[in-house]
Amino acid sequence: GNCLFLPWSRRSWMSCSIISPVMTLPAQVRVSMACCLNMCGAVHCSDVALLGYHRKPPIIDNEVLDQYCEIPLVIASCPTAAISPTKTDDGKKTVKIKNERCMFCGNCYT
Repeated sequence: GNCLFLPWSRRSWMSCSIISPVMTLPAQVRVSMACCLNMCGAVHCSDVALLGYHRKPPIIDNEVLDQYCEIPLVIASCPTAAISPTKTDDGKKTVKIKNERCMFCGNCYT
């Protein structure tokens, strides 16, 4: 097909499913997608914008967090410093989230 990105993430999959039909239009159309209300995806300067947002802070699964996430990158991804490092009772590295500081941007999910 006319897929611009490999469908490995939900953003790539959405880009393929939305942009492919638009490619056959007679004029250029700027389509953007974002997961937050900030500058992500430049939704403010697009013809068509799809905006999704998270409404709850992330749920932490301490059993698999250290296996799937690079904890320093997760901490650095938070623009409001709501994520901080900690350890579980058995000594595993994990993070804790200050729910009142979370702005639901979704950076820690991706």
